[in-house]
Amino acid sequence: MNPSAYNATVTAREELNPQLIILRVRPDGELFRFQPGQFAVLGLLGAEPRLPEAAPEEPPAPADKLIRRAYSIASSSLERQYAEFYLTLVTSGELTPRLFALRPGRRLFLSPKASGVFTLDKARPDRALLLVATGTGLAPYMSMLRTMLVHDAIRKFVVLHGARHSWDLGYRAELESLARLRPNLHYLPSITRPAEDPHFNGLAGRIQTLLARGVVEQASGLPLTPEHFEVFLCGNPEMVRETKTLLQERGFTPDQGKQVGNVHVEEYW
Repeated sequence: MNPSAYNATVTAREELNPQLIILRVRPDGELFRFQPGQFAVLGLLGAEPRLPEAAPEEPPAPADKLIRRAYSIASSSLERQYAEFYLTLVTSGELTPRLFALRPGRRLFLSPKASGVFTLDKARPDRALLLVATGTGLAPYMSMLRTMLVHDAIRKFVVLHGARHSWDLGYRAELESLARLRPNLHYLPSITRPAEDPHFNGLAGRIQTLLARGVVEQASGLPLTPEHFEVFLCGNPEMVRETKTLLQERGFTPDQGKQVGNVHVEEYW
């Protein structure tokens, strides 16, 4: 194994459930500057151990291969010590079974810069923001909220986050606390398997169904129209596709190439 491939250290690991973790990664030098919504690249050598429950790797990755993948940054852009990542386990994947095996103190590769255009500078400043996500698609929104809510007490933010069960709703406690402290933040968690999670008291149903039912209007007091909202979508491709269609029927226009609309999509699947 070539240790020179690594330039960062895991400083914290939080396991939300066996399929979801939050990793904090500190670079050896100064952390790169980034905009909320951007992503960075994590990497591990093929020689690193994988979770025992991961699917067999056929063929095994070469020991000296640096396996790299892009992940949205969840930490505030004001944070200068570490970058945080919200990860879901892909048991057949090359990298996540290795990332999930990491513990604090372990070394890994972190790209020297952030990239991506899924950022708030696309959105008109006089519009409320609807941030729609499934699963770990929430990560870029955590960076946006952790950065913007420090000084913005006027602009409305509505977070609609869907998962199968309540224990799959990462950052739920933090978002509930932020919503209590910041009247301009409305947090709407939803699950799709309520029969398996009877103690959850929040919304139930697919994101697309909830939007059609008017949950955003009920929470924010604003109509879901282009005159009032800019929308960001990140997560399951089916959710993104169907939600884009629903929004277009209401007059929204998705980004197309260099032409900026009022629906912005992170295509990370």
